[in-house]
Amino acid sequence: MEMDFTVFTVLRDFAVAFIVAVGWGILFGTSKRLLVVAGLLGGMGHCIRFVLVACDMGLITATLAGSVAIGLIGIFAAHKVDSPPVVFTMPACITMIPGLFAYRTMLAGIKLTDLEQAKQDPTILINAAHYLTLTASLLFTLAIGICIGALLFRKTSVREISLRNILSKKKDC
Repeated sequence: MEMDFTVFTVLRDFAVAFIVAVGWGILFGTSKRLLVVAGLLGGMGHCIRFVLVACDMGLITATLAGSVAIGLIGIFAAHKVDSPPVVFTMPACITMIPGLFAYRTMLAGIKLTDLEQAKQDPTILINAAHYLTLTASLLFTLAIGICIGALLFRKTSVREISLRNILSKKKDC
């Protein structure tokens, strides 16, 4: 799959994802001061995924990279804005929800209920299984990506996390 990969397309992808994340933040009741954080994280995460997919990294791997970035940066942003990370990481990750694949899964499942149509097109079951697996994999990847930041820093208060502290711990080892 070859994509037109220019600075304009990356910025357009960032802008659309920013708007989507802000919209979901509004829907979730995120405070006005945190909507920009949600938008920036959503734009950044989706932009990472967009660039990696354009570089033939694979959709699942690219989604994992984008969601890990959202999760890790969300932990640091939570300290800066004094708010729980879930308030802006959840709207940010929604930009990468595999809605199209879930829709195709549902359509294939509906077609499977019609025996005549299933006999005419035997690939319906294969398509349904493929889209179901892809949808589940992407959703699992989003959940794992968001949780990685929380798991890495679960024994440490977010306020104690800084690049200096992390680097000094590595030197001690």
